[in-house]
Amino acid sequence: MIETLLQAILEQVDQPKKDLEHNLRALLNETVTKMDIVSKDEIERQKTALNNANLRLNELQAQVKALEVLIQKNS
Repeated sequence: MIETLLQAILEQVDQPKKDLEHNLRALLNETVTKMDIVSKDEIERQKTALNNANLRLNELQAQVKALEVLIQKNS
């Protein structure tokens, strides 16, 4: 009987703790969203995309220079 009572008390104490944790997580997530903070993963994705764009830009610039040289030779 004492074990049952103790278990019931522990369950009653545990629920407010879970509610508080849930509410704090929600509040922190909302605050982070308002602050426009991004994750490290997103930063890495953006770095990769930027590097790829820079590589492509360099390739296109080299092609333009090659075409300019070709045009000058044919002129």
